[in-house]
Amino acid sequence: MPLLDVQNLSVSYFDNGRWNEVTHNVSFTLESGEALALVGESGSGKTTTAQAILGLLQPNARIETGKIFLNGKDLGGFSKSRLQALRGKVMSLIPQDPSSSLDPLMKIGKQIGEIFRIHKACPSHLIKSRVVELLREVGLDEPERRAEQYPHELSGGMRQRVLIAIAIALKPQLIIADEPTSALDVTVQKLILDLIDDIRVNSGASLLMVTHDLGVASDRADKIVVMKDGRVEEAGESQIVLSSPEQEYTRKLVANDPSLTHVPARGKKWHDDKTIVEVKNLVIDYAGKQSFRAVEDLSFSVKRGTTHAIVGESGSGKTSTIRALCGFIKPASGTITIDGSDMVHLKGEELRHFRRRIQLVSQNPFGSLDPHYTIGKIIEEPLLNYPHEDKQRRRARVMELLDQVELPKAVFDRLPRGLSGGQRQRVAIARALVLNPDIVVLDEAVSALDVTVQAQILSLLDRLQQEYTLTYVFVSHDLSVVRQISDSVTVLKHGHEVESGDVEQIFTHPREKYTRDLIAAIPGKKNALHQSLLGAQL
Repeated sequence: MPLLDVQNLSVSYFDNGRWNEVTHNVSFTLESGEALALVGESGSGKTTTAQAILGLLQPNARIETGKIFLNGKDLGGFSKSRLQALRGKVMSLIPQDPSSSLDPLMKIGKQIGEIFRIHKACPSHLIKSRVVELLREVGLDEPERRAEQYPHELSGGMRQRVLIAIAIALKPQLIIADEPTSALDVTVQKLILDLIDDIRVNSGASLLMVTHDLGVASDRADKIVVMKDGRVEEAGESQIVLSSPEQEYTRKLVANDPSLTHVPARGKKWHDDKTIVEVKNLVIDYAGKQSFRAVEDLSFSVKRGTTHAIVGESGSGKTSTIRALCGFIKPASGTITIDGSDMVHLKGEELRHFRRRIQLVSQNPFGSLDPHYTIGKIIEEPLLNYPHEDKQRRRARVMELLDQVELPKAVFDRLPRGLSGGQRQRVAIARALVLNPDIVVLDEAVSALDVTVQAQILSLLDRLQQEYTLTYVFVSHDLSVVRQISDSVTVLKHGHEVESGDVEQIFTHPREKYTRDLIAAIPGKKNALHQSLLGAQL
């Protein structure tokens, strides 16, 4: 008998006066001690399925048909209080976002202790010592001190470990992890996934992982269920499904995921061997009560028409570097030369005109687009700062750009909320191009996108670069994407350059241990190894 048996599960949400079915006859089983990944893009029904299992569906949702069996017992007949008694004790959840899942006003130790109090699972005088033991078990240093801290005093990886401690406190048989590492650096992601694996193996618990990351699913799951539009598209052993997918949709997901295909850089781009960006001995300081040096003696150069990536973990100095490059902050020392001109000392009108030449595309297209402006006005707005074109010519320029970024002209009068994430990112790219810049800085510009949308945006960027000889500075924590699209790369750690050079040289022969650790943490190794072995056999 499987630990978890989901049979023909269909869930609906009430919206606009009617019930809309969002998952359709979803079925799968999970054995004791097994790890299963639910994978798919946004809107595929992954999270809804997990919420139904936990009995945590939204108030406007209901199960239409199907059954969920846990240890052979039909959860459909359980009352809310009986389901609540199961959560934490028999099945538990590791949520996606530790920032919103932890009470900012409550100390860490008290939050972990709550689960013992709710379930009356430990004498009150022993709760504190059990909390410290749990914090030590999930790998937090100085657990006694951590128990007395608030969530904002911990890093993202540390907060995620706290959520894991809460999830495993009562030794549940089923752990459901909903995108548990999507917001973490690649090395921290590996540490957290290793921790979850160790806990699962040592305790004999089963793991149901909800993820959009096929590389993570490949490395960490015994079985995989691929979902699309609320339906199971394909299911089976993860290595078989991802190495030899039967369905066209799964084949497309695998082909679009750079962590599985490990596609190298897209060949040598045309460029004129002229250096367009040169950064020398850059130093960036932040003043204040807690003044600190964000970047120390950084140097790199970028050839016209190529892509240079800046990679590193949180706090490495990536964002500070590109803010200085775009002229948003002044460095303490060093030079930034754009096409032969030192931009560090530019002021006023000179700086304003310089900014035409370098434009930024940020990570979150929804946050960077004014929700009250139409798409046409958003793209046109930079032109208003340089009033040399009349309204008709500005509109023509916007229409031209909509075509260039492959958006229908009908979006001109729409608001950002009416567009998908991928469409909003195309708008952000169009806005960056409206002034005909030489350089586009892409700050985690594809990290929030599903894998197929990400592939489409990367393909678009590649085409635009070739057509307009654009130079890209690409900031990312996703090294598999960096390897696919970049010509050169600089690796940063705590504001210092670790190494820099040709992207394939860095990836295949990294000199420094830090770089080797970053590369080793890229998910998808199991499937990539299987693919290479398969290729050797053929």
